[in-house]
Amino acid sequence: MSAIEMNRNAAVVGGFGNVFVRFFSMVAAWNDARLTRRELNRLTDRELDDIGLTRGDIESIARAR
Repeated sequence: MSAIEMNRNAAVVGGFGNVFVRFFSMVAAWNDARLTRRELNRLTDRELDDIGLTRGDIESIARAR
């Protein structure tokens, strides 16, 4: 009986369930980038310079996370 349960769970996770995992992972990555962009844009140019960034670097930094 436990072998049937294990196989059934593996099929769900590997098939249709995997779509949901990937979708929520993409949403989480998008949200992390959004928050990074927001916080870096709140810094002044001087503060950005202190950490070695410019305004033009913000988008690429946010996508790299």
